[in-house]
Amino acid sequence: MHLKLFLLLIWMTVAGIAVAQIPDEIPIGGRSGNRNIGQSPNSNIGRKDTIGFEQRDDSKDSISVIFRYLDSTNRQTLDSSINDFDAYYSVPSSYQYLGNNGAAAYSLIFKPLHKAGFDAGFHAFDIYRFTPENTKFYKTRKAFSFLGYQLASGTEQMIQASHTQNPRPNINFGFDYKLISAPGLFVTQNNTNNAIRFFSSYQGKRKRYNGAVIFVANTVKAAQNGGIVNDELLLNPNNKERFSIPVNLGDAQLFSPNPFQTKVNTGNIYKEGTFFLRQSFDVGKKDSVAINDSTTEYLFYPKLRLQHTFSYSSSNYLFNDFNADSAVYKNWYNINLQGNAIKDTLIFRDKWNVISNDFSILQFPDTKNPSQFLLAGITLQNIQGNFTTGSAKFYNAMVHGEYRNRTRNKLWDLLLQGSLYATGFNSGDYNAFANVSRYLSKKLGSINLFFINTNRTPSFIFDNRSSYNLSASANFKKENIISFGGKLYNPFVNLSFSNHLITNYSYFTNYYQKAQYNKPINIVQIAASKKIKLRRNIYWYADATVQQTDAAAPIKVPLIFSRNRFAYEGKLFKNLVLSTGIELRYFTPYKAYNFSPVIAQFIPQDSVIIYNKPDIAAFLHFRIKGFTGYLRAENLNTLSFKNGFGFADNNFAAPHYPNQGQAIRFGIRWWFVN
Repeated sequence: MHLKLFLLLIWMTVAGIAVAQIPDEIPIGGRSGNRNIGQSPNSNIGRKDTIGFEQRDDSKDSISVIFRYLDSTNRQTLDSSINDFDAYYSVPSSYQYLGNNGAAAYSLIFKPLHKAGFDAGFHAFDIYRFTPENTKFYKTRKAFSFLGYQLASGTEQMIQASHTQNPRPNINFGFDYKLISAPGLFVTQNNTNNAIRFFSSYQGKRKRYNGAVIFVANTVKAAQNGGIVNDELLLNPNNKERFSIPVNLGDAQLFSPNPFQTKVNTGNIYKEGTFFLRQSFDVGKKDSVAINDSTTEYLFYPKLRLQHTFSYSSSNYLFNDFNADSAVYKNWYNINLQGNAIKDTLIFRDKWNVISNDFSILQFPDTKNPSQFLLAGITLQNIQGNFTTGSAKFYNAMVHGEYRNRTRNKLWDLLLQGSLYATGFNSGDYNAFANVSRYLSKKLGSINLFFINTNRTPSFIFDNRSSYNLSASANFKKENIISFGGKLYNPFVNLSFSNHLITNYSYFTNYYQKAQYNKPINIVQIAASKKIKLRRNIYWYADATVQQTDAAAPIKVPLIFSRNRFAYEGKLFKNLVLSTGIELRYFTPYKAYNFSPVIAQFIPQDSVIIYNKPDIAAFLHFRIKGFTGYLRAENLNTLSFKNGFGFADNNFAAPHYPNQGQAIRFGIRWWFVN
């Protein structure tokens, strides 16, 4: 199996280099130093090779890919830089995850949940999900595709694919796909995540009608082993094969390090699907421009827009254990298995169907500036839940408004948003958001200030009716979250400040018991990032965050999180762009969250402090036109000479959850024009 995968990778690498089609002078990226590389468009005109083939003219494949997010008026270009591995990997470097790709994860830099209204409460796998909100709508002159493949130790694989095209200037469609398959190095650690998204946008010929369609499906299959039974077993020379270390959940006899094994005998299976449709019709001023005798370009300046948004989502959150250990579940969850059997079957399930209809009116004060508008709307929501013990139906009626103004001179960008759940299950929930940005100058950069206040019903997993409610009944108050701060971006340094004030914070005190913190929690965060030139072609990328909160609070964060990359960067030969060096990630010791497998929640604990060494990786990233390759040796910090040479001194993601040892990761990415 390993030989076949290796040969497949070699073949894909050679093929990618041979047929990579996008020249580097194409504005696909946004960073200097990675553009304007390649031949002059006219350098090969009229030239032929001696064997009779016509020399390729790269300018024929020139393409400018522009996109915007669903509710954004800002248009962006794709980033082709190669110096940041976060662009290639599914887990951001600021996240802590349970051992392998696709596992449950949370941010080491605290992020509050500013989500008013209904929320099921399952967020441990959010970073792997496709959503309507993070959908990109493209505009491109030619069909554009992207392929990516990644292979790592333990036969971990990741496949990515995207395609978009405009068959006509007013129609765009495309799809995104991602597959993560990670069998893991420990027993019952296999993860298989699938995410697919189809999207399309349409504008009428007279530019009065606009439509957008999105379909998203996510499947998470994450086996859970509850951590290893004894941390000291990691350094035992007899346990170099990690699957020989006993774990708390799962059956070692059923373990198989097979990347095509997707069955989860013990763990979480989450399935989500969303259909989204938005339509609008504009009233305003018509105009036209004659391109030639037979072609007319129609223009339209909206003054009033009528907009309808329909969405339907279905979510199924399942935990099953077909080999449940009665002693573990009695100790962790106070569950007595039927008949006092040593092994039994355990199943928990929450299933949701949500239908939303939104009706909004937009008014544009400035005829020539569609990025300035006032919006007022109402959303009607029907919610149906099915649980192990029964079912329930709810509804919500929410009113919302928005003012947005991105000035025509692009110096100011103002956004004010507010929503209130007037009646229904989440009555009294609200969200208020204000954001203002100002471009100062080329030397000073730009500044951004924000304020958010959210009043929200605790997620439904805390509700007594949830299948995952395993503790005594409790009536929780609404959570209130206030966040404010600012960011400064300039060529010298990027700085940011954030403050979060949370009251009535809802959490789990142990594997299943829920609680609400009756004191205010304040978290202060200061961050800085800078690119430092050490000498010619050698750079230091420095990122650091300092955060502080009350030690007694149930929110646990490291005091300092830092990421540093020391890299040689430059262009070699004619088309080879190179970035190679060392990356270090470090955070100060702290009482890291434990993890509850059944409810898939990270839970605070006060008994174990995790002292991790800096995570060290050596990397080689390169790009040849539209082809990118990367090779990484990760977790070099696990090198140990105890009981012989080996990479056995693992860092920990959570108490009794070790990260992987030394791992080799290889991947390719290929952008091309159809």
